[in-house]
Amino acid sequence: MTSTILALALALGGCSSGTLDSGSAAAAATQPGAVHPISGLPVIDLVVSSKTGAHNFRVEVASTPEQQARGLMFRTEMAPDEGMLFPERTPRQPAFWMKNTVIPLDIIYVGTDGRVLNIVHGQPYDLTPLPAAGLASGVLELNGGRAAELGIEPGDKVRWNLPNSGPAGGNPLGRAGEGR
Repeated sequence: MTSTILALALALGGCSSGTLDSGSAAAAATQPGAVHPISGLPVIDLVVSSKTGAHNFRVEVASTPEQQARGLMFRTEMAPDEGMLFPERTPRQPAFWMKNTVIPLDIIYVGTDGRVLNIVHGQPYDLTPLPAAGLASGVLELNGGRAAELGIEPGDKVRWNLPNSGPAGGNPLGRAGEGR
């Protein structure tokens, strides 16, 4: 009987759609060295310090050109304290657009000093380039409206540590002075 129940449970698990709700995704990505269950990207802690306090996020890291090109395309949901980080090896003035992106996003450009340069608001499927206000060492994407809800503004400090590196403090390579 027990083996029959076990076999039934395994069979039903095999029929799963393979999608996780955002609560399950967030719970699965809370361990150090974690990967996001939907994207397979590494997940790290990121903190934005603003006038309203420290705001903690668990963010997926899109570090390769292929990962960055895909970004959050085709995703239909993201938990309130999740996001995606696009570290820049060499600071540049990027412009993001929303091709095949289903959910509205706040696109937060992080300068070489680790501070928010500017925040732009991406609308689903819009191909209009949304540029950084200067050289960026990283780009953070959050759910649309989340930055305003938390009081995140230009000048706020953004800190993260990339896997297998030291404190980034806005430096995507995680080593002080490198890549600036």
